[in-house]
Amino acid sequence: MLKVFERLTHPQPATVTLSLSFDSRQKSRFCTQLADGTAALLDLPRGYILRGGDCLKAEDGRIILVQAALETVTHVQIVDPLLLARICYHLGNRHIALQIDAQWVRYQPDHVLDEMLQHFGLSISTLDAPFEPEGGAYQHVHA
Repeated sequence: MLKVFERLTHPQPATVTLSLSFDSRQKSRFCTQLADGTAALLDLPRGYILRGGDCLKAEDGRIILVQAALETVTHVQIVDPLLLARICYHLGNRHIALQIDAQWVRYQPDHVLDEMLQHFGLSISTLDAPFEPEGGAYQHVHA
């Protein structure tokens, strides 16, 4: 099994990809399979969430490009900036992972949150997309 211990600080040309859900990208130690079928053990330093575009280095020198996997997310289109800010405030009070754009928010499916947002008159939809939520004020900001 290929061992992967290092997250590179700068992107490098990769020889293989690894597609992971957000939940998997939060873990520091787990077994997985690279896109080419190679079994791999990731044993990375704790405290860092992998993001799509990050590169890892395997013990044999291979560079692995991390891709944010498609996963089902709740998508809420909000074109009014004040309403968007209010929705982010209310969702933030629930301490959930939240991906924020200029006119929408996304979160992992939760019927209680869906009902709350419907009370604001918003339409809730689900879609399959990479989920890249905010990292938090004290975490590395991924650009």
